[in-house]
Amino acid sequence: ALRDQFNLPGMKILQFAFDGGPENAYLPHNNKPNSVVYSGTHDNDTTLSWFESLSGDQQYYIYDYLGQPSAAMPWPIIQSVFRSSARLAIIPMQDVLGLGYGHRMNTPGTVGGNWQWRFSWDQLNEEHIGRLKHQVALYGRVVKKD
Repeated sequence: ALRDQFNLPGMKILQFAFDGGPENAYLPHNNKPNSVVYSGTHDNDTTLSWFESLSGDQQYYIYDYLGQPSAAMPWPIIQSVFRSSARLAIIPMQDVLGLGYGHRMNTPGTVGGNWQWRFSWDQLNEEHIGRLKHQVALYGRVVKKD
């Protein structure tokens, strides 16, 4: 109620979307424009690692919902983030790079091994850049300069 009273955006994290059925508030079709949608946050595992840890039935449900059964994760999730009606879309670099297990930023409630992952520009290649540019343009998320 406080967030709505002051028109503050809510957080929608896709890794939380795929349990509880079609009414789950994190599912893209339930996102509200006044929100920020993420594939995952600094406190989540990378999307690829998270997806690989799920059962076959859970993975099937996610692919079925996203409508991209042959696409390699995490790109169907990334596309869903950009396609969302949420005002802002955020993709962690680990997801852009398609990194899996071992590249998590932070594990809440632990004191060791956190905040050690580092991005290096040589990790980013033309394919990553091209895919991001395409998604940003396709879903109208290009920042327009005045």
